[in-house]
Amino acid sequence: MPELPEVETIVRGLRPQLVGHRLVRVIARRPDLRIPLPPKFAGRLRGRRVESLRRRAKYILAGLDDGAVLIAHLGMAGQWLARRCEDAGQPGAHDHVEFETDDGMLLTYRDPRRFGLMTLTRENELGVHPLLASLGLEPLGNEFNGPALSAALTGRRTPVKAALLDQRVVAGIGNIYACEALYRAGISPRRMAASVQGVRAERLAAAIRSVLAEAIEAGGSSLRDYVQSSGELGYFQHFFQVYGREGEPCPGCDCGAAIRRIVQSGRSTFFCGHRQR
Repeated sequence: MPELPEVETIVRGLRPQLVGHRLVRVIARRPDLRIPLPPKFAGRLRGRRVESLRRRAKYILAGLDDGAVLIAHLGMAGQWLARRCEDAGQPGAHDHVEFETDDGMLLTYRDPRRFGLMTLTRENELGVHPLLASLGLEPLGNEFNGPALSAALTGRRTPVKAALLDQRVVAGIGNIYACEALYRAGISPRRMAASVQGVRAERLAAAIRSVLAEAIEAGGSSLRDYVQSSGELGYFQHFFQVYGREGEPCPGCDCGAAIRRIVQSGRSTFFCGHRQR
């Protein structure tokens, strides 16, 4: 599933194609994705000008000139592609929703597995929307630091890796970047979340911010279906230190230990048992 860096990369790629432009044509080729599309979905968007495009956790939020907000999520394999209309060709079997702008750009949402979603709400209702209301700290926000992370983890009797994947604690982090951040911070994924306080929380907050920022700079990680809105692959996967590297030497120390893989909450966790405590 695309994580925060992939969604942020897509938002940055789509922003110049959408913000300030009017949607002159909207086509929904099916009535639903993971959930039903709102009633009269295409008609409610047609003719609207996009005023803003931003991200909250793994959600894309497009603010419109009538106060509505389009909420979109990529699911497991969703893709947004931006092309000139004259270069687009015929729609593919999995091109479910298309947006044409007033300057001739075609934005296509493609989703073979249909685990993504689109819905509509109002700007003044975002804070209470069921998809967004319970989301935790934004790890790239100004409020995210060691004390804030300490407070979010206080009392949590689960391994810290599981806590990082809980979107109510920190919003947008998935399996890849949780593994990489814990490795950088030197914290065992099996450590109880409530014990990550003080200096440990400071190290982990800094590691989360740095690994996410570097992944965004690299255009995200392309392991399966993810591509940028330009169709290019991300390349942060070439800089993984632990994720997917079971059995390889630890790259950050001379301990001679190999990267280990365990399963936590049904997800693979990769770490160095010597470096991470």
